Amino acid sequence: MPDTAELLKNVSAELAKASSEFSQKAEAALTEAKKAGTLSAETKAAVDELATKHNSLMEAEKQLKAKLGELEQEFARLPSLSAPQPRDSLGGTVIKSEALKSFAASIEGNKRLSIPVSAALLSGDVPAGVVEPQRLPGIDSLPKQRLFIRDLIASGRTTSPAIFWVQQTGFTNAGKATAEGTAKAYSAIQFAAKLTGVSTIAHMFKSSKQILDDFAQLASTIDVEMLYGLKYVEEQEILFGDGTGVHMHGIVPQASVFAPAFDVEDQSGIDDLRLAMLQCQLARLPSSGHVLHFMDWAKIELTKDSLGRYILANPLGLAGPVLWGLPVVATEAVGFEGKFLTGAFQTGAQLFDREDANVVISTENADDFEKNMISIRCEERAALIVKRPEAFVYGPFTAPAPAGG
Repeated sequence: MPDTAELLKNVSAELAKASSEFSQKAEAALTEAKKAGTLSAETKAAVDELATKHNSLMEAEKQLKAKLGELEQEFARLPSLSAPQPRDSLGGTVIKSEALKSFAASIEGNKRLSIPVSAALLSGDVPAGVVEPQRLPGIDSLPKQRLFIRDLIASGRTTSPAIFWVQQTGFTNAGKATAEGTAKAYSAIQFAAKLTGVSTIAHMFKSSKQILDDFAQLASTIDVEMLYGLKYVEEQEILFGDGTGVHMHGIVPQASVFAPAFDVEDQSGIDDLRLAMLQCQLARLPSSGHVLHFMDWAKIELTKDSLGRYILANPLGLAGPVLWGLPVVATEAVGFEGKFLTGAFQTGAQLFDREDANVVISTENADDFEKNMISIRCEERAALIVKRPEAFVYGPFTAPAPAGG
């Protein structure tokens, strides 16, 4: 061991001397190349000799250090004879490059050298975070169901927790021609007092204060998603609310059941919607539109005659969804698959807003202050009045007759 240590000391001293001489000679060679535009054979030979000596001493020093135990970890990582040989490092690739050898053989002043290096090589042994991935701006949000019912029915406002209203439920008309001097008949009008409470629709969300402070886009996305979630539930309440507890009493549960006034030969969905319009008309409340599922509207648009011609649709046309002169609102709401709603939407129902949809943030909920959390609440208050249930007709489409039937 002492002999190895002594030898290492001598080699290290020689390496330091060789490194200094090599650096000085390399600088002199570069200066000569810049001035003359080329490198003399004597200078090139001297540089090559010093480079060889320098590399030999470096390898000898490395082997001696390994013997002394200073590079145990490096030797532990050396592959066995049966193991596949590791790929060269970036430095090794550069040293072995033919372009570098050619450059060293004929040094020219102000010349740049490009050495191709494998992309896979560059990714090896690179700590995470050194090369950041490209980030696309914004947040790619989930697609959302189109909401429609608020645009169809009448709107209003209230400042009370409940709405008292009076509905006319009947009229007995006793008017008739009357002889002079005789008693006149009395007609009768029936009324019903109604009280509709304001419903609260709300939900909460919890988040760390830091993430919203550091990522403004996330904060705005949360606001949008919470408002949409609120409006989605609002639409479900307006359409299908059962009126129990704090729920709205929706349009569909109060609508008249589809009862066609007469049968139509080979009745189809197109006929169903026309008969529903007639049912509303007979109730003296002319329809203003149809609501049906995307699937059912596609079936109607694709209906063909016996010659294969489309009855309604023009594949090259730009006309909007209209049937029997009324607009068609197609939706993906599950409650409409295979069913339809036809009615006088502006006349038959009205939504009164007590408190507009809003988002409120608090740091004082539960232990939010202690944990640097925030609570986000999205809330609205509204009341739905279905003034004329007979203004709406809801029911299933007529099933097509079986083939050959």
